[in-house]
Amino acid sequence: MENFFQFITKPISKEEVDIWFNINNMIPEKGELFFDFCYSLYTLMQETYLGDEDSPTETKIQMGDEDKKKHFIWCWNKTIENFKKENLSFQESGDHFEYFETFFLEVFYNQKSDDVKNSIKKFIIELFDKDKTFTRSDLDLYTEIYKLLDKHLNT
Repeated sequence: MENFFQFITKPISKEEVDIWFNINNMIPEKGELFFDFCYSLYTLMQETYLGDEDSPTETKIQMGDEDKKKHFIWCWNKTIENFKKENLSFQESGDHFEYFETFFLEVFYNQKSDDVKNSIKKFIIELFDKDKTFTRSDLDLYTEIYKLLDKHLNT
């Protein structure tokens, strides 16, 4: 249990983070691109989501699971289309799509707590903040998302 606690809380030195980035061929500019992608996707979802029937802060239109998936797919495709306008082409389907679909269905669409929904923005900003103090857990998650998006970026 102590090892797990250290995994999620113990800070890693800046030098170790730099070494990790170099070993994994993680380029800071690509990290910024992937932040922009994630942030754009979330922002589009947040701005266009009609909401759940029982939410006091959202439109009173009930969206079923299929509607939520359709909304996510629309946001996903629109985000990819927007990046194509900037000559940045992501593949539309693949394990990156499945990863983000699963994440957002759980943490955004099916989440009853507005606090959790509203924390997604902060989570994305903090995850991609290269100047913060990383823990091993932070670094693993950053690396996973970086590699997932990098794999599906058409170059």
